[in-house]
Amino acid sequence: MIGLLEDKRTEFKVKITDSLEREVIAFLNTDGGNIFIGVDDKGNIQGNLGNIDLLQRTIKDRLKDNIMPSTLGLFDVVVNEKDGKKYIQIVIAKGNERPYYLRGMGMNPDSCFIRIGSSVESMNSETILSLFSKRTRNSLKNIKSPKQDLEFKTLKIYYQESGYEINDNFLKKLDLYDDNNEFNYIAYLLSDNNNISVQFAKYEGDDVYNLIENEDFGFCSLIKITDNILNKIMLENKTYTKIETPTRKEIKMYDYSAVKELITNALVHNDWCNGYSPKFEMFSNKLVISSNGGIQEGISQEEFLEGFSNPRNPELMRIFRDLNFVEQLGTGIQRVLKTYNKNIFEFFPNHIRVTVPFNKNEFKENLVSSTNIITQNLNNLQKSIIKLIMDKPDITQEELARLLDVNKRTIIRNFKVLLDEKYIERVGANKNGYWKINNL
Repeated sequence: MIGLLEDKRTEFKVKITDSLEREVIAFLNTDGGNIFIGVDDKGNIQGNLGNIDLLQRTIKDRLKDNIMPSTLGLFDVVVNEKDGKKYIQIVIAKGNERPYYLRGMGMNPDSCFIRIGSSVESMNSETILSLFSKRTRNSLKNIKSPKQDLEFKTLKIYYQESGYEINDNFLKKLDLYDDNNEFNYIAYLLSDNNNISVQFAKYEGDDVYNLIENEDFGFCSLIKITDNILNKIMLENKTYTKIETPTRKEIKMYDYSAVKELITNALVHNDWCNGYSPKFEMFSNKLVISSNGGIQEGISQEEFLEGFSNPRNPELMRIFRDLNFVEQLGTGIQRVLKTYNKNIFEFFPNHIRVTVPFNKNEFKENLVSSTNIITQNLNNLQKSIIKLIMDKPDITQEELARLLDVNKRTIIRNFKVLLDEKYIERVGANKNGYWKINNL
């Protein structure tokens, strides 16, 4: 069993049926939820889904092709396994362009559905008109880009590195055009050159009175902005050591995986319509992340913290998921809360602030940065390589070149120094192995 019951947010199906789109539309038009395929009405996993990879692709195609408005960024199709049996979980967010309906049938009771308890019901005409009148009209895809001479070399490189083929229809598939076939604001955010400023400030103490660093990561593709900020955060994440004879204990300043989720969420779910960018501030004892726009309409604070999703910018969410900056829809906050308490979140009418406390205060005595122990004779680039390997032992030279903004030949040359001096060594094969740091 999967430990759930059918209810307003949960539906079980032994196999895929012709009613799949109706079920998904009902969740989109209500509060989102999950459809489990390969599971009977009592929650028992049946499996027996045949070619599950083909089924997964079929579901994605049906939901993209047969539902209007666009569902991109509003659902995930995940293959799970328990007790040797595989089943599919379709994670559906609450849509922000309701009502959703069957393509080709228009908005009417035969095409629009809602979730009532554990059943799917047709939506009446009054509800359809009410939802349509409240439909989000300031969606980024409906806002015209302030510039139309846009280029997307960076975006294409990231997609190619993630294994996607780039064709003439690439930009259209990503919903980068408005209804007049002009570039929209999503395109502007993802273009190589824009006027989006995203600042990272660093202070010496625990307040804003002594600014020691202020770097602007903006004016380029939001994807590259995100990558650069994550790289900065990775490099700042020092390892501290407390020696208590005969043991030695090490700890990172903060949990990088959790902070990565918070930073990515701040950039993806920011209310870009108002012209304000997220803000990132590092103090001596904490990291503060502020994003604009409160919790999306229809989601309470409790539901937000439980992981229920209502993406403000589903088109951006889809792209960030394609490029592996985010994982399964709605799971990011849950991963953060495995490490940090709910009180790191502060909710305001027009923004959300997250304060991540640093761990180093636990190590006041004999506090030493372990990276300094082994890297004192290295240049800055080699030290950066060491730090990145510490956080991601399976990192590739291509990733290092991109993160450190140098060419691969430079990485190879510095790698040779690290290998020759035995600072690092390779463990395992090129494809499945990892880098090990010596002398820690």
